[in-house]
Amino acid sequence: MRKLIEFRNIVKSFDGQIVLKGVNLNIYENEFVTLLGPSGCGKTTLLRILGGFLEQDEGTVIFDGKCIDNVPPYKREINTVFQRYALFPHLNVYENIAFGLRIKKTGENIINQKVNRMLSLVNLEGYGKRNVTKLSGGQQQRVAIARALVNEPNVLLLDEPLGALDLKLRKEMQRELKRIQQEVGITFIYVTHDQEEALTMSDKIVVMNAGEIEQIGTPLEIYNEPANAYVARFIGESNIVSGTMTEDYRVKFDDREFECVDYGFKPNEPVDVLIRPEDFDIVKPKEGMMRGEVKSVVFKGVHYELMVETKTGTSKTVKMHVVTQHDLVNDQNGEKISANDFYVDLDDLENKNLTDQDFISIANAQAWDDAERDISLTRVAHNIEKKPGVYTITFGTEKKTEISVKVYVIHPEYVEDARHNIGISALDFFITPDEIRESMAISTDLKTWASAEAWNLQDDSSVEITDVKFDFDPATVTEGSYDITFSTRGRVYKVETTAAKEAGDKVGLSFGPDDIHVMHKAVTEA
Repeated sequence: MRKLIEFRNIVKSFDGQIVLKGVNLNIYENEFVTLLGPSGCGKTTLLRILGGFLEQDEGTVIFDGKCIDNVPPYKREINTVFQRYALFPHLNVYENIAFGLRIKKTGENIINQKVNRMLSLVNLEGYGKRNVTKLSGGQQQRVAIARALVNEPNVLLLDEPLGALDLKLRKEMQRELKRIQQEVGITFIYVTHDQEEALTMSDKIVVMNAGEIEQIGTPLEIYNEPANAYVARFIGESNIVSGTMTEDYRVKFDDREFECVDYGFKPNEPVDVLIRPEDFDIVKPKEGMMRGEVKSVVFKGVHYELMVETKTGTSKTVKMHVVTQHDLVNDQNGEKISANDFYVDLDDLENKNLTDQDFISIANAQAWDDAERDISLTRVAHNIEKKPGVYTITFGTEKKTEISVKVYVIHPEYVEDARHNIGISALDFFITPDEIRESMAISTDLKTWASAEAWNLQDDSSVEITDVKFDFDPATVTEGSYDITFSTRGRVYKVETTAAKEAGDKVGLSFGPDDIHVMHKAVTEA
């Protein structure tokens, strides 16, 4: 296959921020190539550089063996279809398609032949005299494609052209675009962030991330053999866990070794392991290579999507003290005020520069007038020291309506789970029954009241607390002390199956060596 386009070390920045970081890419004749990646990864910038709408800072673009860096857009044998089709509303369908030919002063007979051929190609025969503003989104897109193809370019650039269409029409147009590309036999370069579009239409997918190319390959190669965890997560549903490649064809994860088909890694090299949801089989627990509990079930029409937990997460249990906190009333000024005793972690006191507003929030301090209108707390006074102990803090309004509560400064109380590489902390707290009853999202509020947080022990990045367990009814809670347990998610696998299961079922997970895909861990820049 003949090489048609070469991007050589393309660098581009905007306002000092590098958008493309030395991109090198070859595109061949008659290929359907998709640039795939999230917003801001540089895919549209690369497309516009090829089209001549942007100029790169460094590097060279070669088209059909010749440098086109200084060739203006209208002289490049390249046409573009944009997401907003940019049709001329004052021209009908025929004249929109004919526009480029008329600019070139093409003879009327030739224009008629070419426009009618394009109308046939995009399945719009008989639509020539229609007003383009009266067409559906899909029909307008077909006109835009016909207008670009009628000039017989060597390359057609498509910048997310299906983004404005609804799901059903988008799927229809995916098939149409592939058919059109195969029929006209030219190179299509397509930009999208939609993985399904890329897998459906492409001969070759270029996965981009932060201005760099992560992997180039066929849809099958990208899906079945992703180069790294980024590509695996971006293409299709994925289960990715950390593991160790003990030796060729042997990988360890979930505390046991499995056969795989991968090789060429260093002995005991840390790796990422991918298993696609559809590659799991649900079996009896004793027959499974791993055992777990079904945490949730979602019916997807042709299959069920299960979340199966094979390892429990990291957890921390605290005491919730429910107390009846009577409002203090200032009859003279017509004001009321309330606040709760609270706990503060010594580390937070030393390192987070807690403000008066933080203390107001932690104590749930508030004031209001006789008409139940909120009043600002303008005074916060305390004797809190940066050492463990019990202190007093006073909250007050401009009219000197005040309330004092206790502050318990305690040593950090957190759990470090080296096995799962997670730390989690939470504090005991005081709360009133009314505050619990008024909660709109009790689990979220419990995390806030307890200052619950979890983090990765290696890089201190935040880890989500996914489960909050308690044994009281928020609507009828009474005074007393209650255990609240905050947990991170354990090892949870997404599984696609036709087997009907319910949350709480014990199951086994089975898979073969071909279902395990081992990837090098991404190199983190210092």
